[in-house]
Amino acid sequence: MNEFTLDPTLYDGRPSDCSSRSAAEAACYDFLDGLGVPYRRADHSETPSIEACAAVEALLGAEICKNLFLCNRQKTQFYLLLMPGNKPFHTKDLTGQLGCSRLSFAGEEPMHELLGVTPGSVSVLGLLNDTENRVRLVIDRDVLQPEFFACHPCRNTSSLRIATADLTGRILPALRHEPDYVSL
Repeated sequence: MNEFTLDPTLYDGRPSDCSSRSAAEAACYDFLDGLGVPYRRADHSETPSIEACAAVEALLGAEICKNLFLCNRQKTQFYLLLMPGNKPFHTKDLTGQLGCSRLSFAGEEPMHELLGVTPGSVSVLGLLNDTENRVRLVIDRDVLQPEFFACHPCRNTSSLRIATADLTGRILPALRHEPDYVSL
């Protein structure tokens, strides 16, 4: 496994040249810029887990949100859960509040099909690709408490810090995914 590397520079906005970035990542920058949402960016090598994000969080000055892509047993209902990265996930706590059957991780194929991302790159910004609203957005209320929200731009080699007020007031309405709020 390659050693994790982090560019110590915090950038304002998109990269000056997106030609080496994925189309999904570039679409995130286009979306945010089109809404006029300011953001700061940290570039780094792949962050395959929330634990690998600690140095990125220190640079950003914001906690990177844990994003779990879940489904029901029949794989007919899909959920994107946003929760604090340091909070443990217990399925029964979520299903009880949503009133649904036991949920499990959805897997790579539906993740790519519905969100256009690969494992490790799941983000609320992936909902840009869910134009048919097949994914139900669920947000732990604790995610909304800090001043800033951090996530990947659909690729886990960059992380963005966005004002939480912009997430709730501009980004979520533009994504057209009305969230369900839970307390985990």
